[in-house]
Amino acid sequence: MELLDQIQFITTSIRSKRLQSFLTGLGIAVGISAVILLTSMGEGLQRFVLAEFTQFGTNLIAINPGKVTTMGTPLGVFGSERLLTLEDCAALRQISQVEVAVPMLQGNAEVKAGNRTRRITIYGVGPEMDTAFRMRIARGRFLPPDDPRLARPFVVLGHKVRQELFPGLDPLGQRIQIGNLPGRVIGVMEPKGQILGFDMDDTVYMPAVRALDLFNREGLMEIDILYREGNKAEEVVAAIRRVLLHRHGQEDFTITTQQQMLDVLGSVLGMLTVAVGALGGISLLVGSVGIFTVMTIAVRERTGEIGLLRALGATRKHILFLFLLEGTLLAGLGGTAGLLLGFSLGWLIHAFVPLLPVHTPWTFILLAELLSMTIGIIAGIMPARQAALLDPLEALRSE
Repeated sequence: MELLDQIQFITTSIRSKRLQSFLTGLGIAVGISAVILLTSMGEGLQRFVLAEFTQFGTNLIAINPGKVTTMGTPLGVFGSERLLTLEDCAALRQISQVEVAVPMLQGNAEVKAGNRTRRITIYGVGPEMDTAFRMRIARGRFLPPDDPRLARPFVVLGHKVRQELFPGLDPLGQRIQIGNLPGRVIGVMEPKGQILGFDMDDTVYMPAVRALDLFNREGLMEIDILYREGNKAEEVVAAIRRVLLHRHGQEDFTITTQQQMLDVLGSVLGMLTVAVGALGGISLLVGSVGIFTVMTIAVRERTGEIGLLRALGATRKHILFLFLLEGTLLAGLGGTAGLLLGFSLGWLIHAFVPLLPVHTPWTFILLAELLSMTIGIIAGIMPARQAALLDPLEALRSE
């Protein structure tokens, strides 16, 4: 049997059952489009989170008070026998592998400049915070390297705060009131935008010791370590642990490397991607049942034709191959339609919601199409085998 005849046989069968073939292909198309769309959104979200984290560099380590961790994310602050202090930060700065150690605490306070008042996120930080997090100054300078316990009341404004508190004015040298504490503006940050939902432009930076007074706290929320390039994170973590154990007497702190943060987020997002992809798998299952049904009906309706093919010399292998190829072609066409539908939906979602990333790797496309064709083969095995095992005389007699 020539290849052209085989293709004609298959296409004739599909055209003769247009509605059934369309509905079967639709089931596969919906499943593939759902898998492509949902996994693409998951992949895009992973890339987005990775880009957000790595813009600060890849050699950062966070230290939090407390030993309690949830899903790899430090929650310390409560339950510690000893809080993290400015002295701890100074001790960690002496480690040879450490380039920068930044004390950190955060809160909200009313900020007043002239007759303008706003409630703004306040970061109490060290003078090297801009270096650690790769932030740039637009005007003026960042906090000076004063004695951590005697830091002068200088502040640095985020880009949005500067625009709202000092519209059309030069803020450098101006005085502002943060809660009950005075401050003098010495710098303005370059626009940074939002990072993981936090608006980095709507902030005010002040010395950590003054933020401790402002928020009436005794300890830091976090110490961020920037270690030198070429050092292994594990070695730096071990050195940090030795210093803090010597100072605290016990491990009442949590050390988290940036890679650990990325691994946790990646595993969570990966599980989410698999879960939503499984929803699309339900549609693929429905589509496979449709292929099985259509192929079974085709065998029964074309018994005489099968008998004639056998009488003309077609072997059982030929018949088996024809029906398997028909199921595979039906699933492949549905898969192609699903890919186009998934791409179109992804493009529309990204067009209307630009902040929602959508990324479809070529491996996803190939796997999705192979999956649809595999479903066609599996669903068509039993009907194809049934057609191949028909007795030629009985098949001709049924005509």
